[in-house]
Amino acid sequence: MRKFSNHPNIELVPTGSLKPNPKNPRVHSDRQIKLICASIRKFGFLVPLVVDEANLIAAGHARWLAAKEMGLEEVPTIRARFLSEADHRAFALAENRLPELSSWDEDLLAEELDKLFNEGFDLELTGFTTADLDFSLPEKEAKPEKVELPAPDAIAVSRPGDLWLIGPHRIWCGDAREAACYEALLGEERATMVFADPPYNVPVNGFVSGTGQHREFCMAVGELDQGQFTGFLRAIFRMLARFSVPGSIHYISMDWRHMRELLDASDGVYTEHKQLLIWDKGVGGMGTFYRSQHELVAVFKSGTGKHINNFGLGDSGRYRTNVVRYAGANAFRKGRKRDLADHSTVKPTALIADLMLDCSNRGDLILDPCLGSGSTLLAAYRTGRRGAGIEIDPIYVDTALARLADASRLTPVLAATGQTFAEVAAERAPGKED
Repeated sequence: MRKFSNHPNIELVPTGSLKPNPKNPRVHSDRQIKLICASIRKFGFLVPLVVDEANLIAAGHARWLAAKEMGLEEVPTIRARFLSEADHRAFALAENRLPELSSWDEDLLAEELDKLFNEGFDLELTGFTTADLDFSLPEKEAKPEKVELPAPDAIAVSRPGDLWLIGPHRIWCGDAREAACYEALLGEERATMVFADPPYNVPVNGFVSGTGQHREFCMAVGELDQGQFTGFLRAIFRMLARFSVPGSIHYISMDWRHMRELLDASDGVYTEHKQLLIWDKGVGGMGTFYRSQHELVAVFKSGTGKHINNFGLGDSGRYRTNVVRYAGANAFRKGRKRDLADHSTVKPTALIADLMLDCSNRGDLILDPCLGSGSTLLAAYRTGRRGAGIEIDPIYVDTALARLADASRLTPVLAATGQTFAEVAAERAPGKED
């Protein structure tokens, strides 16, 4: 710790000789005192206490409590000999109240917090958190990504067993029911949060949009009976619980037709079913017996550790309910058909990003076992998280890589060889291999 200031008007006084004002109405939390202790260790005791002739504290009660907690034998003080007893009491109030009358320039605050975070500085030392940084940054307008999906008969560049690295994000081409896929993708790391959008066991062609032909998923597209689909989901859930940290929050999206299977599959795997979110798409989809305007997202807790909750009961200023509203692919807007061609159940990147802001922190690893066209990785990129996804269909792996590369300007690299996606595509082009 740095030495105290040697200014001639600053007097070092034994910590034990100082007396708190019994009329001080300010209440200090344990967290505040711990943060002040950390600040003093980092920066030194830069702000002296203000005391009177009898060592009664007028200003600096929290710093005095921190000094006692740290075992400091003496603290710097300024002795206000000229204050009357009434002045002393009034100054104590003013010292606490006047700073509360100011406000933050939100843009400059966000800029400063972002710079400090990117420099590796511990934001806790400022009294702010990474959640404060997330919520102070200006919201980006949720615009649909415009990436064309290759034709259903197109030849993919990616292959099963490929591990792609793109900046801090990674994608494994494989089956989300197999432990080896997670071991290859994550190594010794474990996910802080999960967002999963597994196939709904409903045929896609002609069902989601009513027109056109879209590439089917590789599995669970209507061919499984109720028991088989439950087993399919349970196998994935067991892997998610195994490869995530205790207390992690898992968001599992599902169509209303198969909520029974989802809940049956989760039984005995997850510790707690914490909530059921309703994604309101804004406009009803195709259909004749009540057009469906929503999808469901089950929220589970895995393990008994403490889970992350960055919104609490609104104390962060972030008001969240179990109904979340984002325009879906069925919304009548320009580009709708291209959205549907990209992924038959495209989830808005903004929806997933907001869930990450809710229950993870910057730098955390977010896992998606059914990556599809890569919305989870896009959300991770936009919120300063690290995305890790598994996708069984090489065509969708290619699509996810293209979307993330387009948004981030990062270059996908094949982990096994260090080759870029373009180099691998050229090498694997038809007729190029023996």
